[in-house]
Amino acid sequence: MASLVSHSEASTVRELRSRVIHRPSSTLEVQALVQEARAKKTPLHPLSTGMNWGYGTALDLPGNVELVDLSTMSRILNAEEISRSNPVAVVEPGVTQGQLAEFLRLHHPDLMFNVTGSARNTSLIGNALDRGVGYLGPRRDDLFGLEVVTGAGTVVKTGFRRLGEESPLAHCHPFGLGPMLDGLFFQANFGIVTSACFKLLPRPPRQIAVSLALRNERDLPQFIETLAALKRERIMGTVTHIGNRARTRASLMHGIVNYLETRCSVRPEDVAREAEGVLEIVAPDQWTSLGGISGTHAQVRAAFAEVRSRLRGIARVMDIDDAKLDLGYKLLDAFRVIPWARANAAAISAIRPLHGLASGTPTDVAIDNLLWKFGRPDLSAKELDKTKCGILFISPALPMNGNFVARTVEKMSARAKDFGHQLFVTINIETENSMVAVTNLLFDRSDSVASANAKACANALHELIKSLKLEVYRARVDMMDKIVSPDSEYWKTVHGLKAALDPDHIISPGHYNIA
Repeated sequence: MASLVSHSEASTVRELRSRVIHRPSSTLEVQALVQEARAKKTPLHPLSTGMNWGYGTALDLPGNVELVDLSTMSRILNAEEISRSNPVAVVEPGVTQGQLAEFLRLHHPDLMFNVTGSARNTSLIGNALDRGVGYLGPRRDDLFGLEVVTGAGTVVKTGFRRLGEESPLAHCHPFGLGPMLDGLFFQANFGIVTSACFKLLPRPPRQIAVSLALRNERDLPQFIETLAALKRERIMGTVTHIGNRARTRASLMHGIVNYLETRCSVRPEDVAREAEGVLEIVAPDQWTSLGGISGTHAQVRAAFAEVRSRLRGIARVMDIDDAKLDLGYKLLDAFRVIPWARANAAAISAIRPLHGLASGTPTDVAIDNLLWKFGRPDLSAKELDKTKCGILFISPALPMNGNFVARTVEKMSARAKDFGHQLFVTINIETENSMVAVTNLLFDRSDSVASANAKACANALHELIKSLKLEVYRARVDMMDKIVSPDSEYWKTVHGLKAALDPDHIISPGHYNIA
């Protein structure tokens, strides 16, 4: 009988079957695992749900490392205590953003949280610990009060959780007393986080998305500077995303294809061509942006007027909310036999789930686009590793300087082109003082030549970033030797902390640390 799995899927199954995988269900079981690993000198690597695509999943780890799969630790520990006046969820590492969103929808619809653009089944704790970025801000700011099994096998609670779960301060005061230990466990290999406090937010009276399209590419520096000023002044309080043409089109493609197939009965052999035509109509611009404004109706109205005033002449500005999307879709879908109406109805269909991110509704759309691109739309988002999809992120942290950022992105795009790659770029204005460029390459990982070329391109891009005195804000597991220097006083200090918290170097050896 012919194999029912692809080459990539079969390889994935073999690789994971050959590993030792532990699936603890409690902090005590994690502690016992670590203590046993110390006795046997066996390295462990924790995975929350294992969906850290582009930065390092189970497939990217050294073969001698045993996995600690924390996905079965999926309890919201204080579920009965959450309320609008107590907006904190104490979660285990297996709690996904989809799980928390569904819990809030059913029990606390007046609360929301900072959602990322990745899949619904990604871990809240895992993403935050690697300093992921949500639509409302850096996820680092959402997490506090950690419970950690250190590499020494001890259990430490940070902040005021050390006073015990029954303390009135345990789940509300993010700083505690004395040195703040929380930061030691972000992008670090000192221990395994088994639970943490995760901030929730009251749902505002009004929320809109602000969609912007840059009229002329030469105005990109001014565009960035203006949006940065709006962020600093808290007129647009969310993260503002500025995507290049490749990123915007990739984000919309699957939704457009799905609309054309289901609502317009376009044949499979014709759908890609027609979807490209739709994109030419609805997404012709080199740079587009999406941000958000929330508050009272009066606050939102005033803030949007200010945004439109400042960007007049350099960008098309449009406000989007659920009511507009619903009405627009209803009218355009009714006239879908007309090409222009069909194109815009397809675009609205694709935009809807992306719009939901700003209001705390996670979606699988980003991964669905990759599944479609690599010929496996039949799979679920959590099965991306079963496809031929290769993805590498090379994402620099950047200063709040429009000219510098535009030049950096231009240099990176040119360098990628030398290797025959197109860069997918989103410039995220995430704080009042800095931004990041979330940048990735796509390739067929079943092709050894394509894989080697992509790796060489990623390395060249990192060298370019370092030549500009910059660094990435998140690192892939395969590039640790390029970011960690044994001659650096900083990394020597980190290594000293490792010796104190993980004396036998059991937890993720070499991960954000000297090997």
